[in-house]
Amino acid sequence: MPSAFNFALSPFDCLSSDERQAVRDHVDIAYLRAGDVALELGVEPACLFVIIKGHVDQLDGDQVVASYGPDDSFDGRALVAGQVASRFVATEEVLAYQLARSTVMALIASNATFGALLFADLSNKLGALARRGSQHELQSLALARVAEASVRPVHTVPADTDIVSVVRLFSAQRTDHVLVHDARSQPPRLGIFTTTGLQRAILAGRPLDTLPVGELASFTLVRVRPDAYLFDAQAVMIRHTVRRVVVAEPDGAGGERILGTLDQLDLLSFLSNHSYLITRQIMEATDLAALAVAAGQVQHLIGLLHRGGTPVRLIARLVQELNALLFDAAWRQIAPPALVANSCLFVMGSEGRGEQLLRTDQDNGLVLRDGYEPPADLAEICERFSKVLAEFGYPECPGRIMLSNPAWRHGATVFAQTVRRWLFAPDVESLMALAIFIDAHAVSGDGSLLEGLRQELFQSVLDNDAMMARFASAIDAFDAGQGWWMRWLTLGDGEERLDIKKAGLFPLVHGVRSLALAHRITATGTVARIEALAADQRLPPDLATALIDSLHFFMGLRLKAGLEALDSGQPYSGISVSRLSSLDRDLLKDTLGVVKRFRTMLGQRFRLDML
Repeated sequence: MPSAFNFALSPFDCLSSDERQAVRDHVDIAYLRAGDVALELGVEPACLFVIIKGHVDQLDGDQVVASYGPDDSFDGRALVAGQVASRFVATEEVLAYQLARSTVMALIASNATFGALLFADLSNKLGALARRGSQHELQSLALARVAEASVRPVHTVPADTDIVSVVRLFSAQRTDHVLVHDARSQPPRLGIFTTTGLQRAILAGRPLDTLPVGELASFTLVRVRPDAYLFDAQAVMIRHTVRRVVVAEPDGAGGERILGTLDQLDLLSFLSNHSYLITRQIMEATDLAALAVAAGQVQHLIGLLHRGGTPVRLIARLVQELNALLFDAAWRQIAPPALVANSCLFVMGSEGRGEQLLRTDQDNGLVLRDGYEPPADLAEICERFSKVLAEFGYPECPGRIMLSNPAWRHGATVFAQTVRRWLFAPDVESLMALAIFIDAHAVSGDGSLLEGLRQELFQSVLDNDAMMARFASAIDAFDAGQGWWMRWLTLGDGEERLDIKKAGLFPLVHGVRSLALAHRITATGTVARIEALAADQRLPPDLATALIDSLHFFMGLRLKAGLEALDSGQPYSGISVSRLSSLDRDLLKDTLGVVKRFRTMLGQRFRLDML
């Protein structure tokens, strides 16, 4: 057998030395001419093919559903099923390894990872990939749970306890906070008092031995569950600008069991990144120059986390919270307090959905409270905000979908009328605006102003099949013919680049958004929408899981390519097909196949063939 078999290829890179020897002992070479059938529909396969040279098309009838090139293998699924489900035809001269079926089945029996990567569905492949060798991810402390951190026991005192007694408790128990139980309120409530509150106690001017702690406690507790990721707990702290959270779980009787508190410093002992420092920089910034420094650190943090193996979904969650904090701080430094209090600044697009990683164009707007008279220089204030974000590294939107554009800042009533116009009289521009607005997420000011608009939008959605079909039809905006992306993955000349947003992300995200709108699901994140649709039996569970896996895979590929572009000083220009590993190519085929299946389902659901 040839000694040049490349064991660096997936799935053969997970084999042991003995398993590799078995491959060497049972592999042969096959030669196919252009037009030769490698595997015929319905036959029992005798071997697994691994292409050395040339290309093979997988056909479903006359349609090309996949193309395979050098280093690709086929058809592992048929080996396990015992029957070929498609025709595999050489499109040119092909030289390939043939690995006997008995050997492949023995490898599957002895090596579960090999079997999963060879023939399993997308979720199992990704799971096997993590088990196989993604040690950074498995070791990433970001995957630790709250219960694994230093959850400190907490003491509870009645609300009428005097401050002096509480300070004595601080000293005796070596703590700096207590929970405060107010039994007199209806219903009874639980709050927290910390050493920070002692300043207010002293400044109150009353004798501390008669001042009840309940008068100075904060009764807005921020809670996390013990099974939450530490990364999620950190994101919660950033969003609420608190230094500790209460760890609680249901008690089984409709109440909750307090397990303790998690302090930010304890959390940081688990997370080896700079997000805490960035948070403090933002919160303590006294001018826009200081905020610009923090904005630059966010980009650095993303690269640090990605190289450390942190899952892309967790990176996106943290970036959303840090960006929201940054935008809020910048808006408060630019806008007068009355404007901040009587308006809601919101972001849209991937930022609104919590799926932005590297910086993209600004997508934001402003809704004003009805009856509030904005400052005469509102236009200048909004223009300055857009320019400041551009200076921070967030480019201005080419379509001017940002609050410096008067079309994206209105009073609540006018904004509601605008949204209804987008919904009921949908032309192309209106449908685009509607799609963008559905993803809106409040970052500063009175969030109830935006929530009111979103609730009114979803209450106004009617069973208008024609409108929903036009809205959903955008999933085909970048379609370039059946199977084009499959050929692109294997027939490139080394310079081919794949726009993963057009090929995978956009049809997935907009398709989910369309279903969510049709079924009045108000969640903004794509994963949350998918989960809600699956729970409502609007999506098959297996497709829902595959869509979530595909989304995160696309985001990870795009992030990796974007970071490589930044490191090289070049603009991002898509995914370099020639630089994909065989495993990434295999996973990309699977994920784009999931998108194709989803688009077919959407076409039937919204009757897109009638447009």
